[in-house]
This record gives sequence, C-alpha cells and structure tokens, in this order.
Amino acid sequence: MGPALLFCPGDRPDRFGKAADRADAVILDLEDAVGPDAKEGARGAVASAELDPARTIVRVNAASTDLLDDDLAAVARSPFRTVMLAKAEGAHEVDRVVAALPDARVVALVETARGVLAAEALAAHPSVVGLMWGAEDLVASLGGTASRHAGGAYRDVAMHARSRVLLAAGAFGRTAIDAIRADIADLDGAEAEAADAAASGFGAKAAIHPSHVAPYRRAFAPTEAQLDEARRILAAAETTPGVFSFEGRMVDEPILRHARSVVARGASATADAARAATTTNGSTA
Repeated sequence: MGPALLFCPGDRPDRFGKAADRADAVILDLEDAVGPDAKEGARGAVASAELDPARTIVRVNAASTDLLDDDLAAVARSPFRTVMLAKAEGAHEVDRVVAALPDARVVALVETARGVLAAEALAAHPSVVGLMWGAEDLVASLGGTASRHAGGAYRDVAMHARSRVLLAAGAFGRTAIDAIRADIADLDGAEAEAADAAASGFGAKAAIHPSHVAPYRRAFAPTEAQLDEARRILAAAETTPGVFSFEGRMVDEPILRHARSVVARGASATADAARAATTTNGSTA
C-alpha cells in the first residue's frame, strides 16, 4: 500500500491523476470531502476513473447512513476493489460491503467510540486488509471539542484509540494506517508524527495535502545508518545461533525481527522511489 496515502475529493476528477502520481496510493473520497448535492456526481467520477486499482482506495460513507448502498454500486461499476469503510463499528458492516462486492478488500476506518471497541472484531474479518483510525470524528462522537492539546500532542483518549487500532491490526496481520495530520503547514510535525508511526508499527499514514507525502516517505524510510546496522546484525546472526552480543548489545529474536523490519522498509522505500521517479518522468499514466 505504501507509506503515504493521499485523500482526494471524489467530486474533483481533475485532481485524481495528480493525487495518484504524488502519493503511494490515492483515497478517492465519497464521504466527508463531498457535499450532499455532489454525491451522485462524485460516484460517477469514481466509477469512470482511470487509475491503477492496486494503488486506489475508495472511501465510502458509513453503514449507518442511507448513502452506503449507492456508494458500493458505484464502486461495483469501477475497477477498484479496495474500499475504506468510514466510521466502521462492527464486522456485520463489513459483511454489507462484501455482499455488494464479494471481492472487496476492506480498510476499516475506526473513528467512533463503538468502532474502537470493535477494533478486534473488525481486524478479524477475513475481508479486512487494514485498519485506520481517525481522531477528530472519534472525539466528536464522545462530545469532545479537540483531539489534541494546544501544543499539538494528542489527548489520552486519542492515543488510546490509536494504540488499540494498531494492536488489533497487528494481532490479525492487517496493515495499520495512522490518522491524517490536519495542520497542513507544519511539515516538521508531520514528519515527526510519521516517524513515530513507523517506529510503532504502522504501515502507512494518510494525508489530506500532497505536501505531507515527502515528509511521510522520509519518516518511513530507514536511514543509511539504520539500514547498515540492521544488515550487520542479520549477518552476525547467520554465524551466531541463539542469543549473542553485538557491539555491546544483547541480540535475541525480537531484535532480529526489528532488523528484518528495517531492511524490509528500506526495500519498500527504494521501490517507492523508483516508481515515483518513473511517474515523474512521464513513463507511466
């Protein structure tokens, strides 16, 4: 899926291609980014969009609304089968998506109190490939007014939801996607937040502005020093079975798993950079 996912309003087909080119995957949004009067036009635009299905996600409206069935019908007319279910609150809602799209790959967007409590059940569903969490709708569902403190740090309730979604995704082998950062101008904050997401185990982070794509990619890509150390640890493990000492540190299986993860992220970052360069040079659509 790639580390940087970029939302694009479903009623702005003029932006679809640009968003897809700039990010690792584009999320065509039929929910919050589209006003009530523009929903039908957005569905038509998504259904006829000519984007790479492997790098395109369609966010549909919540199952609690009367909009979901029409959204899914539009997706069924498209080549896209990765669906982000907004405000997901239970496995039965994923069943509704699969009933309309039997081959759907569902990303459950957990952004309500009920959704947080159902995170494990959502992750366990066989059609779910990822879990994302959202802070603003979550706090609003609790009657709160702000997900972050004045300094920018998340409030405890938001961090609890973030951790629970990450743990649920990890327990069932799903990709965990970190929430968007609404402060568009704070690129340093975006990179720091993405770096924490990568170090914690998230596989990607969502963005609402293309300026956050580069900071996210930098944050998820290991440094040359980190890659070098990880490779040397893994090389040492090949000749030293069991627990061993490496440059004054004990190395056991969890440390080896960390090293493998760093190497894998490095390979993914290289592949993403190559794809981005190809797209920039105009060799791909």
